[in-house]
Amino acid sequence: MAVVEELLRTEQSGAISFGNYKLDTKAKVEDYEHGGDLYKVKTYKELTKLEKNGMFAYESQPGTSVTDFQETENGVTFTVEADEDAQITVGLKEDTEYSVTVGDANIGAMKTNLSGKLSISVELQSAGEIAVKIVKNG
Repeated sequence: MAVVEELLRTEQSGAISFGNYKLDTKAKVEDYEHGGDLYKVKTYKELTKLEKNGMFAYESQPGTSVTDFQETENGVTFTVEADEDAQITVGLKEDTEYSVTVGDANIGAMKTNLSGKLSISVELQSAGEIAVKIVKNG
């Protein structure tokens, strides 16, 4: 896997890929249309942030590259890559419990806050890239 050179793109699977953690200066793409929604991405080595229709969707510190990002009614799945460990926050349904899997490890159940945000730490320094799956319980 490599960084997303075009910063935001649509994959053949219908998913999106975004982010370039190798950039020294901030770069962004606005008003990217995908599936009837408008996306905006800001990315560089310190931060990657994705908005969907003006609403928070994803943020990582430091910056990451994300491939195959797919949202459904029941959660989100994606693969994330970076040179160092990252704190990742995703926007989901507020006050809802989700099962979180990072790589092969089941992290367990986590509940979003009142703004629908769920944060996880992902160890990427030694892994390079890792799959993340967040699925609504019940």
